[in-house]
This record gives sequence, C-alpha cells and structure tokens, in this order.
Amino acid sequence: MSIILGAVKSHRICLILACVTVAAQAAMAGPAARSVPEARVRVDHHLHEVLNVTGRLGVVLAAPCPTFATAEEWKKFQEARVNDVVLLLAHLEQAWVEAKSVKDDGLRREAKAPRRQVEQGRRLVAKLQTCAEENHASFSPLGVWMRIEREVPQRQAEIALPE
Repeated sequence: MSIILGAVKSHRICLILACVTVAAQAAMAGPAARSVPEARVRVDHHLHEVLNVTGRLGVVLAAPCPTFATAEEWKKFQEARVNDVVLLLAHLEQAWVEAKSVKDDGLRREAKAPRRQVEQGRRLVAKLQTCAEENHASFSPLGVWMRIEREVPQRQAEIALPE
C-alpha cells in the first residue's frame, strides 16, 4: 500500500513540476504588448465564459443526482461535468494571464475576483462522487483532479484569443 501511495505522490509531483515548467515558459515568452482596453476586452471575454460555465455547474449542483440506466450514460454525464470544470479553470487562468499583460491594478483585481468560483468545481467533484455511488458506478476523485490538472493548460491554450 505504501508503495502505491508513494507512486501516486511521485506522479503528482511530476505533474506539478510539468505544469510549473509550462507556466514558466509561457511567462518568459510573455504576451504581446497590448493596450489596457484591448486587455479588458480579452479579460471580459474569459470572465463571461466563466459565468456561462458556473451557470451550468450551478444547475447541476442544485439538482438531485440523476439516475442512469447504463454505465455509458453515467460516463457521458461525468465527462461533460469534468469538462466543465476544466473549462472553468482554463478561463479563470486565461483571464488572469490577460490581465497581467498590462499594468492596470483594477483589471487585475477584476480578473482575480472570480477565482473563488474554483470552489464550485470542488463541490461538483464531490457531487459526482455522491452521484457515482447512487448509480453504483466507480469514481476516483483523485484521478479526476489529476486529469483536470493535466487538461487545464491544453484547454487554456485552445481558448486563448488570437493575438
């Protein structure tokens, strides 16, 4: 058991180091120089998308767990919800990246404020675990969070507005 836990910790450390390396490389490359109004448009776009995703997550969090007839139906539901969490975190991170591209403390505060929405992602993963139990399906919260950590940088690159 301790060997398995050690392997999981080691794998998690490697994932974190990989994410930090990617972030450092992106920071060194730096965003293109842009004006505050241009950055504001970009931040506002990502914050609007955060609102869209949190709206969908809020509906799921407020509703009782759905019942699924097949494992495939459960898997589709779970995939869509995990995808929403990935999308939420990617837009939050990208809003922050865009805000940091200019020297405007107000814009940075606006971009950083919605980060409290990360809690909604945590609550959703907890609800997925409850729903999995009710549907007699397997679910690994650690595996889901590892997947989210792995997919956010890629999704962030996909949702970034073109220069």
